Amino acid sequence: MNELISLEKIAQWQKLKTLVLDSVSSPITKRVYNMALDEFMGWFQQAPRPGFTKATVSAWRVSLEDRRLGSSSIIIRMSAIRKLAAEAADNGLLAPELAAGISRVKSAKTQGIRVGNWLSLRQAQALLSAPDITTIRGLRDRAILAVLLGCGLRRSEVAALTFSHLQQRDGRWCIVDLVGKHGRVRTAPMPTWVKVAIDAWTSAAAVADGYVFRSVKRADRVTGEGLGEKVVWQLIKPYA
Repeated sequence: MNELISLEKIAQWQKLKTLVLDSVSSPITKRVYNMALDEFMGWFQQAPRPGFTKATVSAWRVSLEDRRLGSSSIIIRMSAIRKLAAEAADNGLLAPELAAGISRVKSAKTQGIRVGNWLSLRQAQALLSAPDITTIRGLRDRAILAVLLGCGLRRSEVAALTFSHLQQRDGRWCIVDLVGKHGRVRTAPMPTWVKVAIDAWTSAAAVADGYVFRSVKRADRVTGEGLGEKVVWQLIKPYA
């Protein structure tokens, strides 16, 4: 493994990275791990290293701290490296004792919840008021923002949301049988103001089955196409 992560053995590195990515089921985790491993590879090649060892991984963690990354960002990057060590050991590319040493490298401590990651009530209201609701596109965007804020859905879950998910339970509207990360199924309560925003969009768009959120082309023309996770991210960025 000491010789594996080198420019001459780039094909073997890619093979090992594929093993890591194949070992996780969540598309979001795959994407984040892929980014983290590419970052590590780039850092590793910038200067001579003693190999893929505990000392190297400790130095990597220090470099992350020097970049003033948040604890959650450091934790996910260190998780990817630990997974890399485990897969390398399982495939005979790293001695088990080296993998064990790497697994003992301390990650960042979670220091509670950073206030900056949360919107105040006024900020949330301003965000919901940002779309132009005189247009169908604006009504859709407001409804998407409402679902993200009020129901705590991920972007992928918003994209996959269908009318069959929207049901009343004990007189309250909910999003039921929602399949999230790692295939977990849950039910999310839906505040009345979120349902009102969804109804305003679906009424204007004349959609009542299939995917809740659809593509809107020029001249406010609604298509039957659902939205991808990336599209959801791109459409909310201008309002954030």
